[in-house]
Amino acid sequence: MEKLIDRLSAVVAEAFSAAGYDPACGRVTVSNRPDLCEFQCNGAMPAAKQHHKAPLVIAQDVVDRLQDGSVFASAEAVKPGFINLRVQPAYLAAHLEQMRQSERLGVTGERKPRGVVLDYGGPNVAKPLHIGHLRSAIIGESIKRIYRYFGDNVVGDIHLGDWGLQIGLIIAELERRKPDLPYFDESFTGPYPEEAPFTISELEEIYPTASARSKEDEPFAARAHEITFAVQQRRPGYYALWRHIMQVSVADLRKNYDNLNVSFDVWKGESDAQPYIPPMLEKLKAEGVLVESEGALVVPVAEEGDRKELPPCILVKSDGATLYATTDLATIVQRMEDYHPDKLLYLTDKRQSLHFEQVFRTARKGHLVPPETELQHIGFGTMNGKDGKPFKTRAGGVMRLETLIADIVTYVTDKIRENQTVPEDELDATARCIAIAALKYGDLSNLATKDYIFDLERFAAFEGNTGPYLLYTIVRIKSILNRCGGEGDWAMAPADSESAKALQLELAQMPDALQMAYRDSAPNVICAYAYELAGAVNRFYHETRILAEPDKQKQAGYLALIRLARRALEECIDLLGFSAPDRM
Repeated sequence: MEKLIDRLSAVVAEAFSAAGYDPACGRVTVSNRPDLCEFQCNGAMPAAKQHHKAPLVIAQDVVDRLQDGSVFASAEAVKPGFINLRVQPAYLAAHLEQMRQSERLGVTGERKPRGVVLDYGGPNVAKPLHIGHLRSAIIGESIKRIYRYFGDNVVGDIHLGDWGLQIGLIIAELERRKPDLPYFDESFTGPYPEEAPFTISELEEIYPTASARSKEDEPFAARAHEITFAVQQRRPGYYALWRHIMQVSVADLRKNYDNLNVSFDVWKGESDAQPYIPPMLEKLKAEGVLVESEGALVVPVAEEGDRKELPPCILVKSDGATLYATTDLATIVQRMEDYHPDKLLYLTDKRQSLHFEQVFRTARKGHLVPPETELQHIGFGTMNGKDGKPFKTRAGGVMRLETLIADIVTYVTDKIRENQTVPEDELDATARCIAIAALKYGDLSNLATKDYIFDLERFAAFEGNTGPYLLYTIVRIKSILNRCGGEGDWAMAPADSESAKALQLELAQMPDALQMAYRDSAPNVICAYAYELAGAVNRFYHETRILAEPDKQKQAGYLALIRLARRALEECIDLLGFSAPDRM
């Protein structure tokens, strides 16, 4: 379905052409002065240079050809050559009726959908999720949904940290505590127990203990390094323990991500990339880009014209150890073989920007990806407390993600109880629904690259630019529609008030907003649009007698309008990764 702005532009372009001017000058935009007009065209100014005429004369020539009233209620030429436009209510209503009848409210997908691998999540196994994992999960989930909405084939990969020293530390500590376990008996021939010799709670206690011990106990640290190497060589006992760690950790991670309404298509990690490292290094050598430097193997990635110094990408240290860059490049090779994607997108803390610049340049220089494959890193900012510093617990530690969610749910539950609007049997589900909306919208409404202040009271407010405000607007519409018979056969009608037309115009801009969010991988654009739309809904509600309107035809038009608004808002919040309750 053609967007309203494109339809209007086509009409104005035809008027330019009919007046003897370049139709390319007929591009229409949303007015930056809504008090004067709804849309505007500034094409008379560039046309004046082409035709050596005053812009105002050209604008008037065009306006004279827009007076039939079929599309525009008014068209006016104003100094120095602007064309101010107001759309005809009947034309606008007909456009919205087409939106109403279309499957996705007039939003069209891409003609050439892309294959995309989206790398987000990135937790280490055997550690609890904390708030540092929040932004990648929330932003990544929304971008995944936006891309799929426009037809892209997206593979979301959690990319677990499952192959590093933390595994050796855990097993070394377990060996110290329970040396009689069969995993440490080299003469044991198996089979090993199916049940892990630890719970997730024990595992989460073992790692920090082992990490602290390794800083003070050199023999213990050396043993952890030995075990890490043995795991990577798949020594049976240690490898069996690694599998237990993975099983217990992944089950806990799935539960916590489910609480955030975040999901991944594949649960791969650094371990999956290990078989690809040797051939990848050989390819880089064959390409002539991998060189020796002080005993290490590196790829120089600095280029002429760089504004800042870019150090070489180290792939193998002098002691033979590989690094994150090595694993990331091997993972690129794996993903190209498995999925042949058009785009690889990574979401991490913006402090990793240099790392990904090095990795991407290495991948390009070594021809690990075709030239047309897009490599993008979105580096996000920090979630800070009211003091402007990274968010911490009251004790000063990093807060666990499940603790943060529980705190928000408790806060929202208390607010709902005060208002006494939700039955007790719906309270838990409703509170969780609102809490997730508060958390996600509070994050996504900010530009991803910027730091932001986490303010629970503001994020969970039912008024203002918040997730609960959007939910409250949807719930209000649901209530009205239910009292009028649910889903009646209501058709869109021309607006009969300023607030009705403002709402219709806001709805007509939905395809443009979603297209921009898709183009820029920017969920904050959808947040901004949804907030404006909710505001237009509530202004219309407060100024219009919907339920008390005696004229049934008029009322049907109102109901069709707010029902379309509900669909648009629900579409937006689904793309943001949350949903609305029936009551709140």
